[in-house]
Amino acid sequence: MIAKAVRRSALADYTDRFATLSATSGGELSVRELPFVSQINLRANPNDAGLMQQLESALGFALPVVPNTAASREDRRALWLAPDEWLVVGLDGQQAAFEQILIGGSIVDVSANRTLLEIRGPKARELLAHGVSIDLDARAFGPGRCAQTLLAKTQVIIERIRDDPAFRIYVRSSYASYAAEWLLDAAAE
Repeated sequence: MIAKAVRRSALADYTDRFATLSATSGGELSVRELPFVSQINLRANPNDAGLMQQLESALGFALPVVPNTAASREDRRALWLAPDEWLVVGLDGQQAAFEQILIGGSIVDVSANRTLLEIRGPKARELLAHGVSIDLDARAFGPGRCAQTLLAKTQVIIERIRDDPAFRIYVRSSYASYAAEWLLDAAAE
């Protein structure tokens, strides 16, 4: 007998619980996992104008160079992590395409490292404020902003994606269940 590999997301067991939370909140809060997102850690010299232009042409947008910002076009986004480091994110299966177009610098596929949680709705900021120490008010942390921080006791990257309260939480797969339990517990309060 040959074992068959089954692809399973880090939070597959939480789909129903997240759906119940969304239904019982009356549209005030929605939590869902965005599994299997392509994620490439890119390190490059931002002072190399030629390289930065090549990367901009390849991605379709310029990499953000302002700390704690994100840039995007269609289904691709790049989050600033450090002066010479970005997390490039795209749809499932884009890892190989990213590796081919992102010429120069250091390129590492980190797709299996994290899963994404999307938290939306009028109560999204309030929910997250219970567990993060940064100011999530739209005036301080509006769309196009990202930060590396702690959610409860878990290291995450948080990104504000829209004006209506919508956030993406990039959490390590090994801590995903802890983060999901914390979110569900905090939402119940």
